[in-house]
Amino acid sequence: MAVTGRPTLRDLFDESPTPHIAHPPRTHQRHFYVATDGSYRPNGGGLGAVIETRDGERVARIALPDVPPDNNVSEYRALHLGLDVLANRAPPGARVGVLVDHDDLAANVNNAVLAGDHPDWKSPKRIVVPAGSEHHWRGIQARIAGFEELRAARIDSRENPAHPLANAPGEYEHVNRRPDRCVLPDPPEFEADSGTDVSYLPPSRFEGRASD
Repeated sequence: MAVTGRPTLRDLFDESPTPHIAHPPRTHQRHFYVATDGSYRPNGGGLGAVIETRDGERVARIALPDVPPDNNVSEYRALHLGLDVLANRAPPGARVGVLVDHDDLAANVNNAVLAGDHPDWKSPKRIVVPAGSEHHWRGIQARIAGFEELRAARIDSRENPAHPLANAPGEYEHVNRRPDRCVLPDPPEFEADSGTDVSYLPPSRFEGRASD
């Protein structure tokens, strides 16, 4: 059941920019959404992730303490964590919307998606990741390749539901003890109705499957 009193991840995603990728109507037919955030402090930081289905039902919340070298690396670690958890709970063929509050990370994710559509696996723009995050970036790329479709939206940190989890992992430690859930979203309207003509959906060369 969706939590009342706050926007769903789908709502946040649909209202946010997706760097380097336009927002065709098919964008609104993600199966799962994952919001992640990482925090850095000299005495330690944290990683946070929230996963929901397209109808707003919560799949998981994660809040873990971490000791990253800086905030940039913490953001990559958090997304790697969130995609790992989602990959273990989502069925094959899942379409995923990613929400992060880090401009370069969102751009890199979408560039990696576009590279998967290029015949020579070239991204439109050069991808540069922070030093110390190379391992996590390779993990992120592998997860991108494992989903049917994926794109990232850049949201404001004040709207990111993973932000408090990353900044106060000790206070939210209880969310990690909740039983694992594998929640299947309601099928999108054009999938539920086999007689629906989907030809009106504008074709997008960005909707192909990504590869690492």
